[in-house]
Amino acid sequence: MTTKATPSASSTIKLEPSWKAILEDVFATAYMQELKQFLKAEKAAGKLIYPRGSLIFNAMNSTPFDKVKVVILGQDPYHGPGQAHGLSFSVPKGVAPPPSLRNIFQEIEQDLGIAPPEHGCLQSWAEQGVLLLNSVLTVEQHKAASHRGKGWEQFTDAIISALNQQRNHLVFLLWGSYAKQKGKFLDRSRHLVLTSPHPSPLSAHRGFFGNRHFSQANAYLQQNGIEPISWLPLNGSQ
Repeated sequence: MTTKATPSASSTIKLEPSWKAILEDVFATAYMQELKQFLKAEKAAGKLIYPRGSLIFNAMNSTPFDKVKVVILGQDPYHGPGQAHGLSFSVPKGVAPPPSLRNIFQEIEQDLGIAPPEHGCLQSWAEQGVLLLNSVLTVEQHKAASHRGKGWEQFTDAIISALNQQRNHLVFLLWGSYAKQKGKFLDRSRHLVLTSPHPSPLSAHRGFFGNRHFSQANAYLQQNGIEPISWLPLNGSQ
């Protein structure tokens, strides 16, 4: 008999009930057990892991399954001190927005005429139904991509698959080849899937700028009787 894993390396981690129900079988898998043990071992070895345990599932805890309207897929968390708080591309209030996020704000200004905020906290997006999901949910300090291939990718594939199959009229924003590959199985007859280059300074000028994804997302939501997103990030508490 398989023993079900808790939703992280720590049994104190709480997961929003609708997601817990959707992912209950996923937490029982061997790869999630192995991931749990990996994170425990890393912590025991004295390594600093971001985000802190209570924020690993912040994306899902902030955006319940049945409230998701838009999915913005990232890769892995920021690996600098104080940056990662469990929402893709977002940083806590008081932390300078990284370059990719500044480019996202620049595109929003070009697309919708909304001036960039003074902070980089996207918590207000999450609370409106924007699932800010990284493919990998943890990282070691100062070591980008250090937790890739440990099981998180399968876990987040399960999240995307559940949304794809059990929800209708979602918007998926896939920026860069990594996100496009992860979303290749999405049902485009059921959802709006928008792709472009990544907002990184290395690629933003190759088609991220001018993609008008934010206005397109809201137009699609409104066409389907769904309240659009206010893309002006409000002051966050995290």
